[in-house]
Amino acid sequence: MRADMFLIYLLLRLLALLPLRALHAAGALLGRFALWRRTRTAHHVAVNLAIARPGLDEASRALLLREALAESGKSATEIIKIWGSDAEHSLRLVREVHGEALFDTALAEGKGVIIAAPHLGCWELLNYWLCRKTPMAILYRPPRIAAVEGLLRKVRGALAPEQVRAEGAGVRTLYKRLAAGGTVGILPDQKPRAGEGEFAPFFGRDALTMVLLPRLAARTGATVLYAFAERLPRGAGYRIHILPAPDGLADADLATACTALNRGVESCIGLAFAQYQWQYKRWSADNRPSPYDNERGAA
Repeated sequence: MRADMFLIYLLLRLLALLPLRALHAAGALLGRFALWRRTRTAHHVAVNLAIARPGLDEASRALLLREALAESGKSATEIIKIWGSDAEHSLRLVREVHGEALFDTALAEGKGVIIAAPHLGCWELLNYWLCRKTPMAILYRPPRIAAVEGLLRKVRGALAPEQVRAEGAGVRTLYKRLAAGGTVGILPDQKPRAGEGEFAPFFGRDALTMVLLPRLAARTGATVLYAFAERLPRGAGYRIHILPAPDGLADADLATACTALNRGVESCIGLAFAQYQWQYKRWSADNRPSPYDNERGAA
């Protein structure tokens, strides 16, 4: 590990001594600062909330915007606790697990399991929890700074998933893991590159949606489960949710399958709405007008 990355690792270890409640409070302030500064992040969140909750009045939408930005800030600061502590210590923060029997049953069937984990709650803690149950491979895109990859391997420790690059060879690896009855994790709301997805409704508006997960499910017969780690109030810890996939996700018709895929993400978001990564430009696409274009005043 590079010297600068090692110093960051030591800083993480030191700051992780802070209580989760204090880190969440700092994160909430950070998120609200983005609103005060009228940043592009705040603009993107506002646009997304207007799409996802069109029936809210102005006061309710403003309240939800503040809450969503506070949760976004918490997601940034809580990673100090997750990465700065060893994995087993971090897992002590899991207070409840809903749907664990679904996962245990899917593992016992031996047909392979696909975990669809949206950008919701604390996904790093979810990875730890899943990897303690069974070895898991996840699809990922390498960080822009190569040295960060070594830091990530260091902080994730023994419960790190197998990281499979989002490219042809990596996708073939996922098929092999599933064929052997293994478990793989995919972000179902990761926006695909142009020409590699299908438009499907997401909160009533078409969004470019990945086709990889439905194709994996259709070709392997693996069980698809949705999962996320909900952030509990006042730094009390986390609640793991495991949910069944909607009907139609493995349909041969990609429009039907991608609609089901997005419906599953919506079901997860409905359980912890403000904790979704609403700053993500989910409804942008190269060949369609973007709802985020009007960014005057954003910094």
